[in-house]
Amino acid sequence: MATCPECDAEIEVDEFDVDKGDLISCPECGSNLEVTGTSPVELDLADEDDEEEADDREDDDLDDDDEVDDLDEDEETETEDWDE
Repeated sequence: MATCPECDAEIEVDEFDVDKGDLISCPECGSNLEVTGTSPVELDLADEDDEEEADDREDDDLDDDDEVDDLDEDEETETEDWDE
């Protein structure tokens, strides 16, 4: 069991299911929490910057997929040129 630092609710977190740095949400107050220790599980309020960085990484992953699609189109064009 861990305790939410915002509302003092007890949160059931299995220490084997989380790693230090993981982000979880308090089911009682909805606060975003960061795992700061795993044995025993310790939680602290997550920085707003951490959440934005996670969102940015997700956006970057989407952008990378778009670039791969563009490369595939270029490769098809080059293949057509070789056939001529």
